[in-house]
Amino acid sequence: MVFEVLMDYKEALGLQGHTKNIHMFSEHVSMLPSEVSLRGKQEATRYFLIPKELRKNLDFNSRVSCQKIETKTKIIFIYMADRI
Repeated sequence: MVFEVLMDYKEALGLQGHTKNIHMFSEHVSMLPSEVSLRGKQEATRYFLIPKELRKNLDFNSRVSCQKIETKTKIIFIYMADRI
């Protein structure tokens, strides 16, 4: 399957020249509920909770990286962690 992707200049700059291993997704597909946990003094620390269904094969000792994408109506966070 071949897709042609159209994006604005700002989105293209966000790729920083990387054109391999690009993954497409839709905000309408992820329907697995989760929560944000508030901890610490005046609840200043926030954690995104990983649903139990998604914890399989996840290396909790690996380094995790994150990317934030903002649309007109949503803020999307993408986390990457190593598999076991």
